Amino acid sequence: MKLNSEISYSIYTRRYFSVLALSTLLSGFTSILIAQEKIYRFGIVPQFEQRKLFRIWVPILKRLEAETGLKFELIGSEQIPAFENRFLAGEFDFSYMNPYHVVTANNKQGYIPLVRDGKRSLQGIIVVHKKSKIKTIKELSGKVVAFPSANALGASLLPRAEFARKYNISVMPRYVKTHSSVYLHVVQDLMIAGGGVQSTLNQQKPKIQELLRVLYRTQKVNPHPIVAHPRVPIQHMKLVQDAFLEMSKSKSGQSLLSKIPLKAAVKATIDDYEPIKKLQLEQFR
Repeated sequence: MKLNSEISYSIYTRRYFSVLALSTLLSGFTSILIAQEKIYRFGIVPQFEQRKLFRIWVPILKRLEAETGLKFELIGSEQIPAFENRFLAGEFDFSYMNPYHVVTANNKQGYIPLVRDGKRSLQGIIVVHKKSKIKTIKELSGKVVAFPSANALGASLLPRAEFARKYNISVMPRYVKTHSSVYLHVVQDLMIAGGGVQSTLNQQKPKIQELLRVLYRTQKVNPHPIVAHPRVPIQHMKLVQDAFLEMSKSKSGQSLLSKIPLKAAVKATIDDYEPIKKLQLEQFR
């Protein structure tokens, strides 16, 4: 009887530990699957209207998925204020944002810059209609001027700050959502002038570019980076960073990134955007 009990106990013990081992193994596989199925939300600052943004970024994220093994969901925002609310709430896992946003996002949520363009700077521009008689910035004093949003760095914050500090003038801003909309307002004579950046002007249709004249250029700062929320595992941040750096080295990758535009990807750090903090742009928000 005792022997039978010992045998029964031995069988039960082996079965228990076998089930426990299987359970642990399955748990490990489940964790791996969950990690593999994680879909990262990738937010893009709305420089252009939604359809154009998706045409530019969907192929890039597909390439990113192929090179990293990660999954991404492109999150568009129709207006810059909506985009700002989302990153301030930590909604995006990864994002492409302007330099002023980076400083704010780093302060509020700890977003970490990964990659930026190493061959291009961000510089704001003020455009007028090609036929406009306006020749100097001072002629805009007191006039209504189009901007994409209050916190667009190159297209709004830098020009308005320089108007006040260098020329002692102010304008009446009219916010029209996107850079493309700014250019259309000026071309259609709905606005006397408008703020943008050279890269978005270059991406307009030739007939739009031909009807615009750059009246003014601001100082230069480091351009838009790709950032990651600190909750993203460091190894996944590294995968994304490396993928952009490698993409930038191939002709096919360069073709995709040039549409952002991101001409030559280099590693980015928050220190790259320290000069923006010194500009004290808060009063122009």
